[in-house]
Amino acid sequence: MGVFNDPVKASLLKTLDAAALRQKVIADNIANADTPGFKKTVVHFEDALAQALGGHSLPLKTTDPRHIGANLAGAQPRTERVTTTSLRTDGNNVDVEEEMMNMVTNTITYRSATQFLSGKYAKLRYVISGGR
Repeated sequence: MGVFNDPVKASLLKTLDAAALRQKVIADNIANADTPGFKKTVVHFEDALAQALGGHSLPLKTTDPRHIGANLAGAQPRTERVTTTSLRTDGNNVDVEEEMMNMVTNTITYRSATQFLSGKYAKLRYVISGGR
């Protein structure tokens, strides 16, 4: 594992990508809350990331005990349109309160990932500058 191909950094970057996509999806859902027949979209990512990191008993081969052993290529955010529910008689299934709660949760996730990533870059900057 090299300095620049850190699996933790890679998973944080994937998390930021998923959070950005989720923010767009939530904004689209809220913008169409009054559109008759509109069906909300959700983003699935956490299960794919957990599976890539070995959280679902996926057998991962490592060559060194320090390796996390994850192949993050499969950890891609996936969108899905929810067509099985309706909250109103016009067929729309967007619950604005739920979307606002999702937005707050997503904001916390995004900020946490940026803080961790910023810390990793700060450590790297410290090492490169010779501890100054």
